[in-house]
Amino acid sequence: MLFLPAAALCCLCSALVAMAGQLTQDQLSVTRRVGENIILSCGGAEPCDKKQVYWYQQTETEPLRVILRIDLADGKVNSRYNHPQQGDFSASRKQDGCEMTITGIKHVHAATYYCVCWQTVAHTPSHVMVVDHLDRLSSADTFSSRQVFVSVCFTVEGYGDSNRYLIFGSGTKLYVTDQKIVKPVVSVYPAASRAHLEGRSSLLCVASAMFPPLVRFSWKRRREDQEKWVPAEGEQLELRESGRNTAILLVHRDSLHTYKYRCSVQHEGGKEEIQAEQEVPAALPPAPPPVPSGPSLHRVKLLCVLYTVLIVKSLVYCCGLSLLRILTKKKPSTD
Repeated sequence: MLFLPAAALCCLCSALVAMAGQLTQDQLSVTRRVGENIILSCGGAEPCDKKQVYWYQQTETEPLRVILRIDLADGKVNSRYNHPQQGDFSASRKQDGCEMTITGIKHVHAATYYCVCWQTVAHTPSHVMVVDHLDRLSSADTFSSRQVFVSVCFTVEGYGDSNRYLIFGSGTKLYVTDQKIVKPVVSVYPAASRAHLEGRSSLLCVASAMFPPLVRFSWKRRREDQEKWVPAEGEQLELRESGRNTAILLVHRDSLHTYKYRCSVQHEGGKEEIQAEQEVPAALPPAPPPVPSGPSLHRVKLLCVLYTVLIVKSLVYCCGLSLLRILTKKKPSTD
């Protein structure tokens, strides 16, 4: 369990949100200068087996490496995993989880840090990425820069126990730099698609020009005749590429009411969320099938009568010609 490939954490699973327990890391990213200290938090650890939480480090060039383990029952820290900078890391308990401290930050500490624990669940959740053996996750698995993300957690099944899983938090990325934090520029647009033809609408929320480049999207909606904002329901995808992050929300349009949707973007630049709104009008009722009007029916009847008369005249004309032909062919009788 000492190493996991970096690409494994790119495969995230939305179904895991409904699991009994989930580790939470509210710090999306932290930016520090060389020589400073940082405390990383992890919550939601009550359901962890044996009350033990691991901390993992994932750098840009190396697979996941375990740093230490803390026992939440007695606060003891186990650092026997031979991490190259193990002396720079320490951990302590807190309510409902733990904290890890990095002392005297160096450039080699720039990485993403995950809190991890084993959890036993009664049933395997649907759409979970399950791996029988950890060594099946190959570090050769890569993803393009336009990676799609749908949620914040990930599990790996343990050895010989189909109900025991490694649960990962969403991760906190540490940037070691003197660069200043820049808040994102946020815009919301209706996405160009044919979804509205099926009674659905898609909204596009774009965050750009920020540092660090990590943001977290969330959506709320409010009915036109109400004041309360509530979490929005719908399918959401996130696209991450150089210079900007994009969230797409696909919603079903209400047949009666217009809703306003708010995209909120969480960033290290401040606790207050940056908000923008977009209105989704009520869906138009389907148009009734056209009913033939009175004049149209009258014209149809007149055309039917006209064609009937023409057909009868043609039959009479043909019969008259046939009779005349028969009479002219008879020879004159001789007395």
